[in-house]
Amino acid sequence: MSGGVAGRRVGMIVPSGNILAEDQVRAMMPAEIGLHVTRLKLKGSSAAELDAMIADLPKAADLLADARVDLIAFNCTAVSTRSRDADRTITDEIARTTGIAAVTTAEALLAGLAVLGARSIVLVTPYIASVVDAEAAYFRDHGLDVVEAVGAGIDSNWDMAQARPERWRELLLAHRSARADAYVLSCTAIRTHEIIGALEHEVGRPVLTSNQAIAWHATRKTGSSARLAGFGRLLAEY
Repeated sequence: MSGGVAGRRVGMIVPSGNILAEDQVRAMMPAEIGLHVTRLKLKGSSAAELDAMIADLPKAADLLADARVDLIAFNCTAVSTRSRDADRTITDEIARTTGIAAVTTAEALLAGLAVLGARSIVLVTPYIASVVDAEAAYFRDHGLDVVEAVGAGIDSNWDMAQARPERWRELLLAHRSARADAYVLSCTAIRTHEIIGALEHEVGRPVLTSNQAIAWHATRKTGSSARLAGFGRLLAEY
């Protein structure tokens, strides 16, 4: 998962049980930007597991620093939205450890919604109720109107990845709202990147996914203005 022009490399940290994020993010980033990935232990969605993921954050960040990456992307939505300041805590720790700028999935989603001018969202996730509630609270704490927040009650990264994209399309369409400026299909461990464009056409609103948002945000943070068709308005127009 490497390559690209020297000086334009992104390091990415993903949950250990996530089998989809690398391929999805690589597909949604310009080929000239290198992508280098490491993992932190996370397979389930309990509060203890989510909190424990960042115990070894400095070690994982330091491994990516050895690759002389220009940016480190912490790509786990549930952990980076655990509390109002969870994303900032993560990026500050990475920066202290490595001296390298960092971003999180939570930050990327907020930035994407801001550039799209979205102030109200429908949040669609595979998560159990406690994770859905925490994520909805995170978005509300950052000034967004969460019209509705729904989860599929799935606990593990592995089981999330087994669901077909159609499941997430149907769940989102079942919760369409005229009040929503945008829809967020949250979670880096679900199959969504291939349905973003079609969903935007169906609902007439922007659709953001976790992996799409981090790919866009990391690309822009490297200084690239490359746009990419086929994965929704965020990547194609901004």
